[in-house]
Amino acid sequence: MNPQAKLVFTISLLLGTTLTITSNHWVTAWAGLEINTLAVLPLISKSHHPRAIEAATKYFLTQAAASALVLFSSMTNAWHTGQWDITQLTYPTSCLVLTSAIAMKLGLVPFHFWFPEVLQGSSLTTGLLLSTIMKLPPIALFLMTSHALNPTLLTCMAILSAALGGWMGLNQTQIRKILAFSSISHLGWMTIIISYNPKLTLLGFYMYVLMTAAVFLTLNSIKASKLSTLMTTWTKTPSLSAMLLLTLLSLAGLPPLTGFLPKWLIIQELTKQNMAPAAVALSLLSLLGLFFYLRLAYCATITLPPHTTNHMKQWYTNKPTNALIAVLTTTSIALLPISPMIPAMV
Repeated sequence: MNPQAKLVFTISLLLGTTLTITSNHWVTAWAGLEINTLAVLPLISKSHHPRAIEAATKYFLTQAAASALVLFSSMTNAWHTGQWDITQLTYPTSCLVLTSAIAMKLGLVPFHFWFPEVLQGSSLTTGLLLSTIMKLPPIALFLMTSHALNPTLLTCMAILSAALGGWMGLNQTQIRKILAFSSISHLGWMTIIISYNPKLTLLGFYMYVLMTAAVFLTLNSIKASKLSTLMTTWTKTPSLSAMLLLTLLSLAGLPPLTGFLPKWLIIQELTKQNMAPAAVALSLLSLLGLFFYLRLAYCATITLPPHTTNHMKQWYTNKPTNALIAVLTTTSIALLPISPMIPAMV
């Protein structure tokens, strides 16, 4: 892609995200969402592969429908209350439509169908954008309207997302689809707590972005997009593969690592809100995700299982690792000891 075009699309992404996050009026928030959608479409389809074109088409149709629902809910609320302010969403039907619209933009169950297919048709760097930056504006809208949303509906969607994200990721061999279902599962953890403690949702999103960026950039560095190629990359970059193992276990939420921090705080808050059954259900469903994270981690290390892949082992290279990957993997593993400070900072 032309560097100037890539610069324009990147600046448009930042502009759309900033416009939605900082706006108080529904129309400016909607305009930011549209700028984001139009800026990321060329990045998805830049390879001109039929699968990439299909992914861009699916993404455009889904996001256009979700943006139309956002505009419809804001107009309905303005019709009944006379308010265009985002924080003044009070009409029940508007709250319900907005929840559906943002769930469609994020990829929450039952509007999850587009996300794995779009991520599979994109490159790893574009997949990183779709999994992190593109989810920030809808999350910001959720946070600004969290006082008006229906907690029961959000809880049901969250538990279904955690269940489907863990269950559907079990039989996948494409790494991007596994990470897509991982994203759906993590969104369930963020959504269930948003009505009770929005700051915890923000903390969970920050930690998710940190760990997902580390995994995507590491996979992009070792050029692995399937389990069969991931199995043969440990001879090329053994230290990076070992760090990928720990980052994946952190993404799964194992206790000594950073990924345990948001889950721990969310379970604690749910217990305080007398929602112990929901906390137990989410904890048990996270075991499904742990299974496919362990499979990824097992393939990423030097424990090569018997397989019938045609890929040859790659030669060890002395190419230095990107400093950004080193920083991201370290922070996505070792932040748990400063956990008392992090919620205070958020």
